[in-house]
Amino acid sequence: MEKNKNLKEIVIKVEGEKWEQALDKAFKKANAKAKIDGFRPGKAPKDIFLKHYGIESLFMDASEYCVEDAYSKMLEENKDLEIAAQPMLDIRSIDKDYIEYVFTLTLKPEVKLGKYTGLNVKKDVVKVTKKEIEEAIDHMREHYKENVIKDGAVENGNIAIIDFEGFKDGVAFEGGKGENYSLEIGSNTFIPGFEEQIIGMKVGDEKDINVTFPEDYHVEDLKGSPVVFKVKVNEVKEVKIPEIDKEFFEDLGMEGIDTKEALENQVKENITASKEAKAEDKYINDLLSEISKNTEIDIPDTMINDETDRMVNEFAEHIRMQGISIEQFYQYTNSSKEALKEQYKEEALKRIKYRLIIEQIIKTEKISVTDKEVDEKIDELAKKYNMTKEEVKKQYGENIDYIKYDLEVQKAFDIIKGDK
Repeated sequence: MEKNKNLKEIVIKVEGEKWEQALDKAFKKANAKAKIDGFRPGKAPKDIFLKHYGIESLFMDASEYCVEDAYSKMLEENKDLEIAAQPMLDIRSIDKDYIEYVFTLTLKPEVKLGKYTGLNVKKDVVKVTKKEIEEAIDHMREHYKENVIKDGAVENGNIAIIDFEGFKDGVAFEGGKGENYSLEIGSNTFIPGFEEQIIGMKVGDEKDINVTFPEDYHVEDLKGSPVVFKVKVNEVKEVKIPEIDKEFFEDLGMEGIDTKEALENQVKENITASKEAKAEDKYINDLLSEISKNTEIDIPDTMINDETDRMVNEFAEHIRMQGISIEQFYQYTNSSKEALKEQYKEEALKRIKYRLIIEQIIKTEKISVTDKEVDEKIDELAKKYNMTKEEVKKQYGENIDYIKYDLEVQKAFDIIKGDK
């Protein structure tokens, strides 16, 4: 295929009164900062300003005042074109009488579909084992565990509340002291050998614990050094994981769950739904992968660039919610936006190809969605998220057509899967 087959240049010219108004606006802005002998800033007549700076000094600001209208005009005049990426903008020509913008449009590429029905692709069969149910319930119980004070000696898995101070060659070292420190025995958070020597101690017991710092310890003076910790146990706690009983069901607050059998059934249902969703996603992905093997699409670089930009922005938003800025990420990983975009390139190509395949199937199959179907979907979303229909519409705002598009995509998937 031709390299630039999917590119189209559109020239928009702004002249006459509109361009004069833009130049005048640019003059007022520039004149406010101009330094011309004999005149205060903003007070120089236009002819004096132009003699001093030249009309060319106004061109860039004036071009910015006109670009939005030019962009809107370009879109209006070419609304029948399927634009597939953010248009590129240049200034072709500019002088005192006019400006010419050139917009380079990336048009949706031609999609030559291969076979897309009757594919030899099977959906994974979903199974839920008894072990998975038990593990899920154990995880729920773990969530409601409590640390309760216990009598008797420290055991592995207990929490010991201790005072400690470390000494090297009889001298206390910096950072080696703590009071009422909560240490989970068996967590391996202390120096190797420390936690094991706490086992068997009781409240009020004091003990000297001998350990050796690892050779790779971060404090130079302590690397590989034998030290003594003077330790006192102030309190011992054990972790109590709740039994599957009435109190546990009340803590869960799950409607209709008041027996172990009911809980197991609900957990099985939840796991099944989660696995079904993952199996469905994989099935769709496998189908599209199979279709793409026999589909010809020449994807323009501008579409890839747009998609990788979108993916970088998605990633940046994801880590921002975790308290890390994208700039910090680049610094920590010795990376850059371009490196991240290159990393996303293969996935971006797949996303674009799959999207174009689906849209071509919608076109080929003449799939349509009625206003009634859109309204029913809004009603379904309102019930699902406990919202009113008006609230759902407000959430979507100007993007309400996304609901229609999603329904079209679902109908295309039904055809691919052979459901219709």
